[in-house]
Amino acid sequence: MLRILLFSLFLIKSSAGISQGYDVFGFGIYDVKFDGSSTEQAIDLRYERRFDNTILNIGPKEDNFFFLKPLAGIEFTTDSAFYLLGGVYLEDNVGDLISGEKNQWNFTPSFALGYYDEGDGKKLGNTLEFRTTIEFSYNLENSDRIGISFGHISNANTGDTNPGVEIISISYQKPF
Repeated sequence: MLRILLFSLFLIKSSAGISQGYDVFGFGIYDVKFDGSSTEQAIDLRYERRFDNTILNIGPKEDNFFFLKPLAGIEFTTDSAFYLLGGVYLEDNVGDLISGEKNQWNFTPSFALGYYDEGDGKKLGNTLEFRTTIEFSYNLENSDRIGISFGHISNANTGDTNPGVEIISISYQKPF
């Protein structure tokens, strides 16, 4: 109950005032292993709300990559697992990062933590789980985006076991 209250307070604080950002709708493969060792793969469905409100500036003013911004979301799998999360993300234009000239590509790493319920899916060793994700997205003409991401969820060795899970997904992102 305390986790739900804290998550709700995070959402209220994050969306105070007039917010802008992106609603992210993702579809992917849960527990993907490149060596073929996974036996618990499932379909992953994800919704995130990424707010464009800077909560912490950790870098020079001329470089917007170092602005930490809040996110909140939920993930479901076809094995009835779900993950309620809140965290932070950074975002920058790939062209700006590489050559100093903007292009249509964005780079978005993120970090989140939240409540995990395994349902009939993979047991991750704890109800408190952490997620790290790296995403590349492409800006469409109407300001929407399409993206591809790779994420990892684990309990950071806070549980009895820590098998972790990797997720590859594609996303459609709509500004709000």
